[in-house]
This record gives sequence, C-alpha cells and structure tokens, in this order.
Amino acid sequence: MDTQPLYRRLANRYLDAIKAGSLARGDKMPSVRELMRLHDVSLTTALQLCRHLENEGWLEARPRSGYFVRHPRRLPLAPTREPNPALPLDPAAFVGIQARVSHFVAQGQRYPIQCNLSGARGAPSLYPHAQLNLIASRLLRKHRQLLVSAGTHSGNMALKVALARRAVASGMTLAPTDILVTHGCIEALNLALRAVTKPGDTIAVESPTFYGLLQVLESLGLRALEIPTSPQTGLSIDALELAIRSHDSIKAVVVVPHLQNPLGSIMPDAHKQRLVELCMQQGIPLIEDDTYTALTNSDIPLLALKHWDKTGNVIHCASLHKTLAPGMRLGWIAAGRWHDQVEMLKYAQSRHNEEWSQLTAAEFMNSAAYDRHLRRLRHTLRAQREQMAEAVAQYFPAGTRLVVPEGGLMLWVELPEPISGSRLFEDALQAGILIAPGTLFSNLIRFETYIRLNCGLPFTTEVEHTIRRLGKLAENHLPR
Repeated sequence: MDTQPLYRRLANRYLDAIKAGSLARGDKMPSVRELMRLHDVSLTTALQLCRHLENEGWLEARPRSGYFVRHPRRLPLAPTREPNPALPLDPAAFVGIQARVSHFVAQGQRYPIQCNLSGARGAPSLYPHAQLNLIASRLLRKHRQLLVSAGTHSGNMALKVALARRAVASGMTLAPTDILVTHGCIEALNLALRAVTKPGDTIAVESPTFYGLLQVLESLGLRALEIPTSPQTGLSIDALELAIRSHDSIKAVVVVPHLQNPLGSIMPDAHKQRLVELCMQQGIPLIEDDTYTALTNSDIPLLALKHWDKTGNVIHCASLHKTLAPGMRLGWIAAGRWHDQVEMLKYAQSRHNEEWSQLTAAEFMNSAAYDRHLRRLRHTLRAQREQMAEAVAQYFPAGTRLVVPEGGLMLWVELPEPISGSRLFEDALQAGILIAPGTLFSNLIRFETYIRLNCGLPFTTEVEHTIRRLGKLAENHLPR
C-alpha cells in the first residue's frame, strides 16, 4: 500500500506525464480548481501538489496565469570550488585592471555582437517603464520649471524619505538627512573610499570582485589586498582577520554581503555580525555595497551590515540601478560618522543629481506598485537563472562547475582545466557572443578558468543556442 500523502501520489502522476511527454515544456497545468474537481480533493491538497512539483523544478508559477511545465530538473553539476583561506595572501598591489578592462571594452566594440551575456543588469522589459513614464510625464506637467531649476544639494527629500522608509526592512534606522543621493552605487563607493583613505593605502576586497571597484581603486592610487571569498558564504572572515594581523596598513574593507558580484554568494547573519564587530574593534571603516539585495529569491528582506553598526563605522552604499531603472543611475550613501566629509566630497566631485528622476523614483517607491514590481522581477530572474544553469549543465563540457545563487543577475561558471576563460572570450567574440572572462574580476590573474554570464535577458531560443555554441567553443579547448 502506498503510504505517501495524497498530494505526493497525485504529483507523481503528473510527473510521469511530464517525463513521458504527455505534458510538454510550456504546457499549462490544470488550474487549482480543475485539480480539485478532477481528483475530488481539497484546495490544500491541490496547492500542495503544484507547489511540490514547483519545488522539485518541474513547474513554474506565473503571476495570474497559473502553473506551467518547465525544463526538466537541471543535470547535476559540482559546485564551484571553495577558496583555501589558509593559503598565504598575495601582497597588496596597486591595481592594474584598467588595461584589461579597456581591452575587454574595445574588443566588444570591435566585433558585431549578436548576443551580449557580459553584463549584470536586466533587460529593459523587466523594468516598469510604462508606469515610470506616466509618473515622469505627470511631474513635468505639474512642475513646469523642473528641468530648468537647480536640484537639492544632498538629494531630493521625497526620495530620501522613501529610501529611509525602505531601509527599515533591512534592519537600518536612518533619518532622511543621513542619506545622500549619488550617481549610482559606483559614485557612492568612490566617495566612501575618498573619505576614509589616501593614495597608497591598502584596501581589503573580495576575491573575485567587481572589476568596477578595482577600477575605482586604481584611479584613487590605492592598493588592493584580495581576500578569499566563498561562492556560498562570501568573504572569509578568518582570512580577513589574519590579513589584519599581518598587514597593519589596511585602511578599509569593501564587501558585497548579498549576491556578491560575480559569485552570487550571500553572507550568513553570523558572518555579517562578526565582520562588523571585527572592523569596529580594529578601527577599520567597513564599506557595504548593497546593490543586489532586493533581487534575492525570498520576499523577506536580508539584514544589512549596517544593522549591526553601533558606532557609525559602516558606510552603506546602494543603488536603484539593478532593481528599478538602469537609465536613471540613482544611488545613495549613508556614510555614518563620515557623513559631513562625504557630503563635501559629493559637492566637489559632481554637485547634485537632477530632480526629475529622483521625484519619479520616489513616487513609484511610495506605492504598492513598487513591491509588485520587485516580486515580478525576482520571480522572472529566478526562472531565467535556472534556465541558464540548465543550459550550461546540458551544453558545457563535463567537469564544468556552478553554484546557482539565491537571487541576482549572474552565474559564475568554473570551466574544466585546461579551458581558458580568456581564450573562450576571444573565440566567442568571433561568433558574435560577448561574455565576461574571469580575469576581469581580480588583479592577480587568479580566475583564468572562469567566466561570468548574465541572466538578465529573457531565456529565448536565441539565448539557448548561444549557450550551446559557447559549450562547443569550450570543448574545442580540451585535449584531443
């Protein structure tokens, strides 16, 4: 006698139909009400049936449309390897990434690109352009001199109020006056580093890390000390603690605690608290890049590093670039005890942000439409990440490693040796495909066998064909 719960027995029936091809990829499942009628079961049982198949990867829920058959479960892939925090750290080095990034950009412009998988942002269709356009048009009609009037020095108050309210969910208590609006998170990071360092100082960063941060460090004449970083739990606190003991010149630590770029790792709360306390005890400013947190799978917000900050030692930098509107370039910074200095540097560096986009963003963020947008965005990105990961598992050479992150816009793919990510980048360009080679994400040429892939594009047949083509190009580098 089958002792499984009724919903599991019914789920197995539909699973058999999917495996047999009776229910094909993209087919709509019977609605919950239809399942109740067909099998004479309760609403709870029907929902459990669908959610079980969804959790197992066989169905996907589409808002207001129901459940649909999706790809079969992803072929097994070994996780990306963990770093060894016990290995000696490389010496802090003046970052030399500019030439590498310039080559990457120039090559991308030189070839006709048919599919760009190199970025870390969503497709325009993922963002609420129609609603933002309506708000922006209405604001121009209401404030006829908006475009010809000077903006507020530290940022529009309506936006700062909206940001402060939203920060509560991440465990931060901020007054609107604690916030300065910036030109994206990259300006916020630039201001934070300028406030707490001088040329020649050493900055502890994750390894791998976002190449834009390495560019900022190089432009400011700072040394980068790369700290081993786990694809699962983020920056190694043990390795950082050892680095602080052996390098008395560390003047700041920069981390992305949630959905780290490029790894996609999420730092556990215990690690975050320990990191904040370590930096506070050592008197080292801690700079938090909070660009991706709103893109985690869960609707329950993650706690920011600044939640544990009792002394103003954490400088919180964030952006709406990935979550609301890439075209607006809106970021912000809560600089703690460096607020006045950062405000002066912002004024000297770029003056105020324009008001139109700030007012538009503020009005949208103060509505329930923003929360609905974020839920849709998270759902869509989750499906696209899974589809991309499944394609990598299916088409890339045996031995490829991958950790599918719990949110975000990217996959960090470890290729089997001796495949070179840089050579694959060059070959892909010839085929009209742009990817980001792993060597962009470190000053130390430490990630030659890695690539980063963008999951922000809808997973079309064209994208699937592109992944298949990349897999074949990678196989060409294996010994015969």
